[in-house]
Amino acid sequence: MSAAKQNGSLLKVEDLRVYFGKRRAPVRAVDGVSFSIQPGESVGLVGESGCGKTTLGRAIMRLVDVHSGRIDFAGKDVAPLNNRELQAYRKRVQMIFQDPYGSLNARMSVGNAIQEVMQVHRMGGRAERRKRAQDLFHAVGLDPGYMDRYPHEFSGGQRQRIGIARALAVDPQLIIADEPVSALDVSVQVQILNLMKDLQREMNLAYLFVAHDLAVVRYICDRILVMYLGKIVESGTPDEILTRPTHPYTQALLSAVPDVDKGLKSRTQGSDRIILKGDVPSPTRLIPGCPFHPRCPIAKDRCRSEVPELREIRSGQWSACHFAE
Repeated sequence: MSAAKQNGSLLKVEDLRVYFGKRRAPVRAVDGVSFSIQPGESVGLVGESGCGKTTLGRAIMRLVDVHSGRIDFAGKDVAPLNNRELQAYRKRVQMIFQDPYGSLNARMSVGNAIQEVMQVHRMGGRAERRKRAQDLFHAVGLDPGYMDRYPHEFSGGQRQRIGIARALAVDPQLIIADEPVSALDVSVQVQILNLMKDLQREMNLAYLFVAHDLAVVRYICDRILVMYLGKIVESGTPDEILTRPTHPYTQALLSAVPDVDKGLKSRTQGSDRIILKGDVPSPTRLIPGCPFHPRCPIAKDRCRSEVPELREIRSGQWSACHFAE
């Protein structure tokens, strides 16, 4: 299992695999991922585009089929749930999508979009649902008088706030946030992140926060999972991961972050920049040994033949590298 505590977990994922395509050469989007999330905890999921982060979030929501493994929520496996049970599950687990415009119905007022969620889950009467939607608008910093407007009448930051309000409408315990601030200006990002932190404290929400921006993840998350080619290669606290990374892939990710103090030119030309060779291998390809070894700058013969286990390197920090020490 991963570094996460197992006692009292809200969500526990065990050896999860999500494959697409043909059986002979499937796309291994998620390939043996295990982790857990505690009530009220924020867990960040980072990695390159195409590594399987969004697919993992969608699998937890049961929006894509699971090939194998378990997804336990509050002690119950969600894989065999029927439609009625799945509806009850999705009342407790909600998702904030990356595109704050595409995730809203352009022909439906934003107020009705929020009330529709409550109607699907049979929460209250019409007047109660509208009052709840007004309260949610106020909670995310929007004027309830704007509820009858349509998505195109709002800015990107405002639309993302509406997406958050919609996710909160059914009082969930876990929110999967898929790149919720990546499309927003930096100043708006801070507003949304502060809003999410405030709501977490008030409602004891747990987050699975998918992101590319390591600074964003450090700001909002209690723990970070680093994903590469469908696998978790390192996990730990933000301070450990961002100041003392043990996996070469994590080190390469961190070296790619521009350092304003040193200047962009010195950062891109300096010796501390780790340039990975080649592209991310195809997820249809079975790579013997460590999946990162074709691009790893410190790969040895052992890496080409032996799959490294995700093991605890120091207290609270786990790494899937033979030479993590």
